[in-house]
Amino acid sequence: MTASSLKELKIQLDSDSLRDRKLALLALRNFSPKKAMPLLKKALQDRNQQVRSMAIFALGVKPTEESFSLLVNLLETDPDYGIRADSAGALGYLRDLRAFEPLVRAFYEDPDWLVRFSAAVSLGNLRDQRAHDVLLQALDSAEVLIQQAAIAALGEIKDLSAVSDILRFAGSEDWLVRQRLAEALGHLPCSKSQSALKYLAKDPHPNVAQAAALALDNLSFSQINPQNA
Repeated sequence: MTASSLKELKIQLDSDSLRDRKLALLALRNFSPKKAMPLLKKALQDRNQQVRSMAIFALGVKPTEESFSLLVNLLETDPDYGIRADSAGALGYLRDLRAFEPLVRAFYEDPDWLVRFSAAVSLGNLRDQRAHDVLLQALDSAEVLIQQAAIAALGEIKDLSAVSDILRFAGSEDWLVRQRLAEALGHLPCSKSQSALKYLAKDPHPNVAQAAALALDNLSFSQINPQNA
């Protein structure tokens, strides 16, 4: 791609056509993060939420030094809950431990459950053990999706101390909750996890049973090859 192509994309981002603006953002994938950043910042001001969401996603997967501050600002100040949720999610993609505190604040303080859900998911992506307390609180959420996110995140951060807390979901009526539990237990090697997974491997829902079987295999592999755990 040449510099002239960037100029063309800048013009395209000013188009009245939503389709053209989306295509311009997709084309930015062919440029380095540094070269794409000025146009991504421009797209963050777009009047359409989908365009803004695409730009936020790009900030997370093709980051520059500016990405973190831009995403935190959107998470903390944007009036659109969808944009705040997207920003929380993109912060997880960065795997930047500086995002821990903004994500925790978002979980505790944001009024919208979708933002809290995205924050819980991203806390898992950070792989930071400091998330223990907030994720245990998320298990008590009235929103099932937040419960699922918390279970998965506790597995991602390999929080063995939380095994007993998540095992109460083994009898959940929601099969997706049971599946998330099975997947999480596969990252938490202990006797309680193995017993629970053997139980879940007999689950009437095939997705849960398959997830439990794979998790048991993962635990076995981890015990044989602890360096890969």
